[in-house]
Amino acid sequence: MLDWRLSHEPITENCDEEEKDPAYRDSVTSKIFLGFTSNLVSSGVRDTIRYLVQHHMVDVVVTTAGGIEEDLIKCLAPTYKGDFSLPGAVLRSKGLNRIGNLLVPNDNYCKFEDWIIPIFDQMYEEQIKQNVLWTPSKVIARLGKEINDESSYLYWAYKNKIPVFCPSLTDGSLGDMLYFHSFKKEDPNNPDHNPGLIIDIVGDIRAMNGEAVHAGSRKTGVIILGGGLPKHHICNANMMRNGADYAVYINTAQEFDGSDSGARPDEAVSWGKIRGGAKTVKVH
Repeated sequence: MLDWRLSHEPITENCDEEEKDPAYRDSVTSKIFLGFTSNLVSSGVRDTIRYLVQHHMVDVVVTTAGGIEEDLIKCLAPTYKGDFSLPGAVLRSKGLNRIGNLLVPNDNYCKFEDWIIPIFDQMYEEQIKQNVLWTPSKVIARLGKEINDESSYLYWAYKNKIPVFCPSLTDGSLGDMLYFHSFKKEDPNNPDHNPGLIIDIVGDIRAMNGEAVHAGSRKTGVIILGGGLPKHHICNANMMRNGADYAVYINTAQEFDGSDSGARPDEAVSWGKIRGGAKTVKVH
């Protein structure tokens, strides 16, 4: 996946003049799709993701809403180490939320709200006055710009123009903030009509699938940490180009329950999401 260059492939009859240039062919690498679940951002793996994005080592990122909000919240307030066995009722009484063996105080989410609502206000004004059509990836890029923190992978994605897709943007604290913000813009004379911030998911499915379709002469590789939505969204996009050429799955899910999370790469081959001759591996 990382070693492949266009120069490894024979020159085709229908390629353009640029693709015939040896120097250009040596410069064309695989297009890497990186997917991960939110727990990896909650944990120390966040810094590894930041490194990959900062140094242009991936081309497209897909994550869940938690993978977005956790990156931003960590720039605003610390997360603490706890224990998997801490009683939920005790933590609740102290205003502490447990993520595995990590603890996130309620106050972190208050700081998140104080930070993000004014940004939503600005985005709403741009929607009304400049006809900006927001998509989830555009919202995420804007948040990466606004956080302006080098510890954030979203900051580096914005700076390096690496798209970050999240079809489940409304799931989690980020969705809570969008929910709260929607009431600020509600028309009191017509509560059934909410002219608030509008986020277009259709624009993003075109953009995401386009990342695979328009990879052109490049091979595509998928690196998926965890399962669920990021795993399927990346694989499904690559189906639009008759499958990815490389795939690395790293997760703890098993296939006996028929879940997409537990499915081996060979199942994706049956759908055309990974090519039949692709190099694949699943690490349990």
